[in-house]
Amino acid sequence: MRKHMHVMVIALTSVMAVLAGFVGAARAGEFAFESLRIRGGVSGGSPLGKERQNDFNQIDLAATVRLPWEKELGGGWILGTRMLASLGALRGGDETNGVMTVVPLDIVVGRKDGLVAIDMGGGGALLSDSKFGRQNFGGPFQFVWTFGITSRVAGPLGIGYHFQHYSDATLYGQDSRGVDLHLVELIYWFDRRD
Repeated sequence: MRKHMHVMVIALTSVMAVLAGFVGAARAGEFAFESLRIRGGVSGGSPLGKERQNDFNQIDLAATVRLPWEKELGGGWILGTRMLASLGALRGGDETNGVMTVVPLDIVVGRKDGLVAIDMGGGGALLSDSKFGRQNFGGPFQFVWTFGITSRVAGPLGIGYHFQHYSDATLYGQDSRGVDLHLVELIYWFDRRD
């Protein structure tokens, strides 16, 4: 597990270093390092797929980069795109394993001032080990789907909620199971839109 964690840390550090090159004020049509998030949460009932066999919790550090595709909708609202990457730990069945996610395209609809935004995206996840007690995710690669709502509450600080679903989509067979998580997040936005 330590070897896998080192590889995951190096990979995410490399992604973050590339993303850090985009730090700075940006206009629509430009890449910009958007936010840093500390997230934590627990599993819940599964509206998607088979029921989980263990209770899970996750904690991670996530970062978002605004992508250049953005459109003003009028009335102070925008339709935008971003990329999300995270590195953290997933615990279930008395086992803790590393998890890294990359959501290359996250669609966002929200107010330009950031008071409220709703987003949805999909991508992939890598687990340092796919077994958590009696629950087997099937293999190290998982698809990830996320849906959430965020709000800036005080200048660059904000809060959010994200529903996150891990699944192998039967890539490793019919017996593997994923998990649905409810994540609460504390957010710091780098790109000021006020």
